[in-house]
Amino acid sequence: MKIASFNINGVKARLPRLLEWLAETRPAVACLQEIKSQDEGFPVAEFEKLGYKGIWHGQKSFNGVAILADGEMPVEVQRGLEGEPEDDHSRYIEADVFGIRVAGIYLPNGNPVPGPKFDYKLRWMKRLRDRMAQIRAEEVPAIVTGDFNVIPFDRDIWSPPAMASDALMQPESRDAYFRLLGDGWTDAIATHNPQGGVWTYWDYQAGAWPRDHGFRIDHALLSPELADRLVACGVDKAHRGREKASDHAPVWVELRDA
Repeated sequence: MKIASFNINGVKARLPRLLEWLAETRPAVACLQEIKSQDEGFPVAEFEKLGYKGIWHGQKSFNGVAILADGEMPVEVQRGLEGEPEDDHSRYIEADVFGIRVAGIYLPNGNPVPGPKFDYKLRWMKRLRDRMAQIRAEEVPAIVTGDFNVIPFDRDIWSPPAMASDALMQPESRDAYFRLLGDGWTDAIATHNPQGGVWTYWDYQAGAWPRDHGFRIDHALLSPELADRLVACGVDKAHRGREKASDHAPVWVELRDA
């Protein structure tokens, strides 16, 4: 079974590329981020034509997450994170599908540093950790995947000095990410690529894509019950080079049956 994540950077603007990717790679589950669509505008009918069913948590012009499943309706468990009732950002959605707990996230960027947006990022990561601890306590096979907006290691970027002052590389951001790993979650891409050099994002500016000036911020974290089933993982890098593509490439994990 393949479970994938794709920050699509506008589901309507990138719909042809998204449908193309789904048809070519056929993940059993696809988590989407930055759909940038209100709930009523989400183009679910286009996905249904390919055999996908889905749930989504939208927001006008910003954020937004979704979970699509091939031939099966995801059973929603939770949308949004507890802890800040006033937080109206659509950044988290969680469902059960194919016997797996799937959480799709779009973690706050946090720039500029210092400032209220960075403070919000760190609070959001603490709330995420709390929810992931609850999932771990259920001892279910689970994956938390999406755009984490954290570059965990220097080996996860083409040039560490280029982003040294960015929220994605601050010690506090990395520490919050490492705490998730310390709680028992497995970073699939890092585990299979210990030397690094795997990018999932290339900025539209400064010729980042043709120069391969990218970094890794899209991750797939597996619970112990699911990490034992990991067969392979990767990045569909070629899709970043297509016309009118997202600035992210899809990431995926391949799992053996239970």
